[in-house]
Amino acid sequence: MKKRILFYFSIFTLTHSIQSQINFEANLLVDKSESKKLMEAYFNPGIEGFISAMNSGWYHTAEVHKPFGFDLSIGTSGAFIPSEKEVFNIAALNLNTVTSSSTTASTFAGPSSTTLMTVNTTINGQSVSADFDFPGGATEDLPGNVIPAPTVQLNVGLPWKLEAMLRFAPEISIGDNDSAISLFGFGLKKEITDWFGPLDKTPLHISLLSAFTSMNVDYRIGDFTSSNLEVSNGFSRFKLSSFTLQAIASLNFPFVNFYGGVGYNHGTSSYEMEGTYTGIYETGFAAPNDTVRATLEIPSLDFKLNGIAATIGTRLSLGFFKIFGSYTLQEYNTVNLGIAVSIR
Repeated sequence: MKKRILFYFSIFTLTHSIQSQINFEANLLVDKSESKKLMEAYFNPGIEGFISAMNSGWYHTAEVHKPFGFDLSIGTSGAFIPSEKEVFNIAALNLNTVTSSSTTASTFAGPSSTTLMTVNTTINGQSVSADFDFPGGATEDLPGNVIPAPTVQLNVGLPWKLEAMLRFAPEISIGDNDSAISLFGFGLKKEITDWFGPLDKTPLHISLLSAFTSMNVDYRIGDFTSSNLEVSNGFSRFKLSSFTLQAIASLNFPFVNFYGGVGYNHGTSSYEMEGTYTGIYETGFAAPNDTVRATLEIPSLDFKLNGIAATIGTRLSLGFFKIFGSYTLQEYNTVNLGIAVSIR
């Protein structure tokens, strides 16, 4: 499942090919509260990295377009996953029903090796257990261990030295199983260079920027049966939202400009699953009493990221054609590269 989710996140850049399926749903065999801890520990670096990337690449100059001037840009942001985020300490989660011979397990952005875990719990007063493989990470599918976030953006100049920004992708169906991805973002940039007197006579431009992005990833799990799990009408959904507020500046020259900014980034995400999930546990008794079945509870996952970010970048101007790139220092450092057609 984790590889298919990565595919949806990076579909626009075609950076991932679907390979083998890993039964991540087996984590539901664990008690609901502890399953939530395991799943959040696993997904957290990938979600936080993606939120960081979504908040990047909103600008390549502080100068706003004249009214009804515009540019259309295509770019990709990539958030680097810190090495300490590649694994998590199992004991630190304070799990009561889960044991493992390993002290650590991979996160979404970690090594591809799985971790064998055992859940020991009680069903209808009877002690039962089940073994499952906690999934490995997606390192082999993340070049440079970077979480990608591609963008298509339209900027349009407005009166009063304002500029509107729009990111939009209509719902795109993935395959033939009701899986889909959609994205929408908008922002506003206000140039305030004239607030500083004679600065408006220089190549320096100063602006304030705020922007919001929302993304939904729907995945149809469907029906399947494994040795310890049965799934009926399985469905899952990631909802991600990000917000950035920045003060930005640029030095604009005829063929090149240098830009940067500092600001605050915020993002949240949730993950929900629907359907019927039935766990199959071992009792330790002889057949036909060797297993028991139980309907599993589904946790809801929540993620949040806040922090200060500082960006520096440069842009080359070849007439109407622009090439730009920037680097952002934050918890998940981010690089952004893109091209734009600009008409002022």
